[in-house]
Amino acid sequence: MEKELSTLKQCLEGAGKILKKHFRKIPYSLKGRANLLTCADLESQKLVLGIIRKNFPMDDFLAEENAARETGAEKLWIIDPLDGTTNYAHGFPASCVSVGLVKNGKPFLGGVYDPFMEEMFIAAKGKGARLNGKLIHVSKTKRLEDSLLLTGFPYDRAENGAFYCAFITEFLKICHDIRRSGSAARDMAWIAAGRADGYWEHHLNPWDVSAGRLLVEEAGGTVTDFTGNQWGNPKDWGQQTLCTNNLIPAEMLTVLNQIGRRYD
Repeated sequence: MEKELSTLKQCLEGAGKILKKHFRKIPYSLKGRANLLTCADLESQKLVLGIIRKNFPMDDFLAEENAARETGAEKLWIIDPLDGTTNYAHGFPASCVSVGLVKNGKPFLGGVYDPFMEEMFIAAKGKGARLNGKLIHVSKTKRLEDSLLLTGFPYDRAENGAFYCAFITEFLKICHDIRRSGSAARDMAWIAAGRADGYWEHHLNPWDVSAGRLLVEEAGGTVTDFTGNQWGNPKDWGQQTLCTNNLIPAEMLTVLNQIGRRYD
């Protein structure tokens, strides 16, 4: 695991420098109505893939900006070179780099680096989760009514905004409050660090959640779909994302399924 871990850290640190270098200095283009792209995304991805190809030329990879190598290799690197691009493009400093390593279809390594807060979250299978080298753990909040929750909105928010807001309305009746940062990988890292108690979101992608999944699980939390089941094929990870401290998932699942049935 040592070489893989060293490679992961190189990717996160190098990409983080790129994000800081371009922050507030570049324009953006649109991949969709609310799906932004900057040259920082592309430059960051190029650097990360270059490091991985150099160190592990036979490994597969899946990256957000239309880059993939699919040979059926044992190891698959899943990369989001800039998670929170809309924040980044608007000069809102809540973005990160996310890199996950999957081995035989199972989470093996995960890293999320927020260069603006200089926070590096690293998890290794069976070895815990760390923030800047120190072990972290999910929160100990036992009840949904005492919780702080996180969420986000998919790119089809204009068409399905009422559906997504229905979940917020219901959770607001119960929990202390809800936050929405605009970076799924960062949100999951914060669940792992105990800064919030639960997080849900629809229609994410593997690169949004691959690193965060292992961070949460190694910090003592749970990551499931909205039926409470663990994810299967890595290419499908994130379609339904529920992360909790392992103490409030049943209550959150009840709310998620109540609203889901209402809109069926």
